[in-house]
Amino acid sequence: MSFQTSDTVANAMLDAFETAIGASAVLKIYDLTAGAPANCGAAITGTVLATITLPSDWMAGASSRSKAKSGTWQDASADNAGTADFFRLFASDGTTCHAQGTVTATGGGGNLTLDNTSIASGQSVTITTFSIADNNA
Repeated sequence: MSFQTSDTVANAMLDAFETAIGASAVLKIYDLTAGAPANCGAAITGTVLATITLPSDWMAGASSRSKAKSGTWQDASADNAGTADFFRLFASDGTTCHAQGTVTATGGGGNLTLDNTSIASGQSVTITTFSIADNNA
């Protein structure tokens, strides 16, 4: 038998994700230069394309083993030009990395989806989808 949790436990773990990272987390989107870092502790290998300070309550409460973004996630003026490939999610200090994942255009299946992955310096960047799930049913 595989390890399993109840919906209540799964939802509590997902809500703890947001609590551990804290209010007003910072999301940075990068262009790859040498492949995505192996993990959050590894050196960043790309150029920052966009930096977004997330709303104070940046994720909705977990339900049915899933937790989705809450509010508007947008950078009104991108930092640099390039193709969005991966993101990192930081505490409000902008330096303590807690999560990273892939970026694709809407419908592309990435951990985070953008309205447009080809970013020009100064353009508005909007996150269309971000969610996390627990599948230990």
